[in-house]
Amino acid sequence: MPRYLMILDYQSGNDETPGGMAGWKPDEVQAHMSYYEALNKALTESGELVAVEALTPPDQAFVVTSDGTDKTVTDGPFQEFKEWVAGYMIVDAETEERALEIAGLYSAAPGAGGRAIQQPIQVRRMYHGIDGSALEDTIAFGEANIE
Repeated sequence: MPRYLMILDYQSGNDETPGGMAGWKPDEVQAHMSYYEALNKALTESGELVAVEALTPPDQAFVVTSDGTDKTVTDGPFQEFKEWVAGYMIVDAETEERALEIAGLYSAAPGAGGRAIQQPIQVRRMYHGIDGSALEDTIAFGEANIE
């Protein structure tokens, strides 16, 4: 079954509350979190949800670069918060249409005033070889020798 990665970032969708979620009323935050909890439960019970994780904020992140010998580590905070990944879901979906439907359900989480926040969700099918094999069973990007 195709597997899809759904990526949430710090874009607020249509929510224009100053301070974002920090400016919501406590019952709005609770409704938002309860929505995600119920959706995650339903997708787990249907066998579609593989994993879901929220990530620490970008000010607790690191960027690492290396030439193979030495590494450079840069720690946050970083300028463009909205472009950083806030969390992700991995789903098994029978079809691309179903994966997009699930992404729509996540995007519709309620925000301030109970309105759907319409947060953009990036949907990416996880790589599988032409014959359907998983990435670890095929050479995906030309000749690679990773040990």
